[in-house]
Amino acid sequence: MSEKLNILWTTDNAQTAINMIVMYATFAKKNKQFDEICIIIWGGSNILIKKESSLQNAIKEMISAGIIVRGCRSCADNMGTTELLESLGVDVDYMGMPLTAILKQKEYLLTI
Repeated sequence: MSEKLNILWTTDNAQTAINMIVMYATFAKKNKQFDEICIIIWGGSNILIKKESSLQNAIKEMISAGIIVRGCRSCADNMGTTELLESLGVDVDYMGMPLTAILKQKEYLLTI
């Protein structure tokens, strides 16, 4: 069975985003600690990404490294970040059902 790590990124704190989410996901991918890593952008993280070009660059780098980055369309639409996220290569879609599936399948879920 393949191991998948899902990271639910809700924080609007830049230091937490850089020094935990980006750092850990990149490290785990580079060191093949999970077969697949998926970051889900949800809530206040949208506003942070909109303000921080360094996080926009980090998202592009993570995607290039093979990390899956998805965004909640409802949140992105509400916060005016849909076009920005899509331009970074983020798959923006409604995430309620996929999050429920992650929880029901008892996949690894790290929430920050």
